[in-house]
Amino acid sequence: MGSQLNTGIPIRLPLTKNTTAEKLLVAASELMIERSAVEVSLSDIAQKSGVNAALVKYHFGNKDGLLLALLARDAATEMAQLEYLLAQPITPTAKLRLHIAGIIRAYHQFPYMNRLIHYLLHESNADAADEVSKFIVAPLLDFHRRLLAEGIKAGEFRNIDPVLFYTSLIGACDHLFFGRHAMSRATGVGPVTDEVCRQYIGHMEALICGGMLTTNTETAILTSG
Repeated sequence: MGSQLNTGIPIRLPLTKNTTAEKLLVAASELMIERSAVEVSLSDIAQKSGVNAALVKYHFGNKDGLLLALLARDAATEMAQLEYLLAQPITPTAKLRLHIAGIIRAYHQFPYMNRLIHYLLHESNADAADEVSKFIVAPLLDFHRRLLAEGIKAGEFRNIDPVLFYTSLIGACDHLFFGRHAMSRATGVGPVTDEVCRQYIGHMEALICGGMLTTNTETAILTSG
């Protein structure tokens, strides 16, 4: 997901404008952030939102339907910009940097996102897993394949496997933002502030680009800088 990152695969779930439904989504999101966990009960969501738990079924069908709608809401902006980023008249390396920053900022805003994806893929029903694969995983992997191919063709990137790239970038974001609680106990680090987010963007750009860019590209960047 890039800085302002459009995929031809639309999100099939309509993002609700209903006030009651939105209250439930906001409450679920806030609870997951507060608890650093995606395991929140309907009663907890209802209590925090001030909405009767029975309305979850009315608006979303069940709890998994609510979680799927929450993920669709959270990912919508970033996923809607994939094609836009690819079409920009800038180098593949510049697109890569914008993409890394966009992914990290999305996780900063919604630190539970990757765990929620995994829950819906592996611990929910088959329909929910299919939806997640269609509106997040498949288009993001396709974006990575196309961006990496563009960079390789331009002579800017080494030959990088898209699946390994996806795993590296998404996994790194997940561990910083979702694993922060465990790290705070072990090392005493504080929460992920805006400054920590900026530092992590710089760190991941250096780490990923350092492993991906060809020697000629690195030289050109250093020279232009």
